[in-house]
Amino acid sequence: MAPELISSDADGTTPRRIADAYVHALADLDPLTAVYLGLNPDDDRITDLSPAGREALADLARTTLAALDAAEAAGAADDDAERRCARLLRERLTADLAVHEAGENLRALRNLGSPVHDVREVFTLMPTDTEEQWELIGRRLARVPVALDQFRATLAEGIERGLLSGPRQVTTVVGQIGEWLEGEVPGGWFGTFVQDAPEPLRERLGAVAVTASAALADLRDWLRDVYGPAAAGTSDTTGRERYARWVRYWTGADLDLDEAYGWAWEQFHDLDAQMRAEADKVLPGATPMEAMRWLESEGPAIKGEENARTYLQGLMDQAISDLQGTHFDLAEPLLKVESRIAPAGSAAAPYYTQPSLDFSRPGRTWLPTLGKESFPVWDLVSTWYHEGVPGHHLQLAQWTYVADRLSTYQVTLGGVSANLEGWALYAERLMDELGYLTDPGHRLGYLNAQMMRALRVIVDIGMHVGLDFPEHSPFRPGEAMLPDDAREFFGQYCGLSAEFLDSELVRYLGMPGQAIGYKLGERAWLQGRAAARAAAEARGEEFDLKAWHMAALSQGSLGLDDLVAELGAL
Repeated sequence: MAPELISSDADGTTPRRIADAYVHALADLDPLTAVYLGLNPDDDRITDLSPAGREALADLARTTLAALDAAEAAGAADDDAERRCARLLRERLTADLAVHEAGENLRALRNLGSPVHDVREVFTLMPTDTEEQWELIGRRLARVPVALDQFRATLAEGIERGLLSGPRQVTTVVGQIGEWLEGEVPGGWFGTFVQDAPEPLRERLGAVAVTASAALADLRDWLRDVYGPAAAGTSDTTGRERYARWVRYWTGADLDLDEAYGWAWEQFHDLDAQMRAEADKVLPGATPMEAMRWLESEGPAIKGEENARTYLQGLMDQAISDLQGTHFDLAEPLLKVESRIAPAGSAAAPYYTQPSLDFSRPGRTWLPTLGKESFPVWDLVSTWYHEGVPGHHLQLAQWTYVADRLSTYQVTLGGVSANLEGWALYAERLMDELGYLTDPGHRLGYLNAQMMRALRVIVDIGMHVGLDFPEHSPFRPGEAMLPDDAREFFGQYCGLSAEFLDSELVRYLGMPGQAIGYKLGERAWLQGRAAARAAAEARGEEFDLKAWHMAALSQGSLGLDDLVAELGAL
């Protein structure tokens, strides 16, 4: 049973207390999220992935909103801290409910971040230092078959209601699960994972892993043989109305999609010119694509997974050493961040996982290797400024550090993707401004990353909303932007591997509205910094960038509706 929320008429009830009660209630209903947060460490359950489980989470959101209504009516949100928390909690839960009530949870099958991915990833986040912790892993692993059956029941209800994921998502996830099932060790990925258990437990955990893997194989077969044929006629894109709902979920704003589309094309043309100039420094006379292909095949590269992990760890350690005390003022827990290799069968994009609330699990970056043994560095440098330091790690770890000053909700579940990704892209730009990307290859990698984010706005909005390539487009001007055309266009102007770009396209189709938050979020962060600088100068003061960074990173989550104004007031 979920813990009760603080009564809405209790003396002293505030939005922040309601928000934190929501975090703990949700952690009880959603044990996978609890692991990510570092809560309920003795809980061995897996989240109820059935339709009833999804509805229980929605009921919790409704109850929380009712408590917030009562608290605000009683004047409990009069100061800025309570007002900011109340606004975030209401906006986030309302966006969550809009997605739920539209039936999106019934088609939550995608190549990244779907429930089946969460079930596997939870084991990579659990501690493995003691025999007792491995016993807990074994108990949770034994629950995997039930969890996968519940997820299948949710997708089956989606079939009945005509709410299905697109065919590309089905094909991709079937392939991903196939990779998880491979390997010389019985039990596939799960079997390999438990090989690190203490010897007395290894055989028993191996048998549990085999059972979990068999359940995964059953889900794979059902997706291929039942769900796939049912989804065959489903569009991979959403249309404007459904897309707008997802944009609100990912950005915390009702964006002018046509304005954003036009702005992204301006960014495209500007970045294309910058990339041409930088490419000539890498390889005289080369186009950007030629220079990037040369860097990929002939440029500096790290050989071997462990060497790549060590190299990326060094990048982050050096960034912390250089930035500490000059552009940031970091508390001791933030000084530790770990570089890890992502589990086999992950999506192609690197990612970051936040520290637990007590910092017993540090922040971690994850590199998907995709079977490679050589890792060109030209595009890794700016990527790790994004994923690690000063990107996701400094923001999310700082949020964790100041959780007691804000609310746990504001620094965890209330995170807005466009705010997070906007800061991380701002962090890449900051390192360029500070002179860390003077190597032509590294800077071309940074510009290519910026181009990728501009292209994301273009193709994500264009595909889902059904817009045309504009007349000034160098690619098929005036023609409709269909997924295959978007992928071809992307490949002509983004110097990443075909395998990576194929994975990216499936990601955009499966997570509509998420990919636009990087570049639009960065725009908001830059506008907020410019406003704060202008305000300081108007007061006759010198703008203190370090102080602004720390204040900005300590205010917790904000949607794009609020971000610029709040940043400008710091």
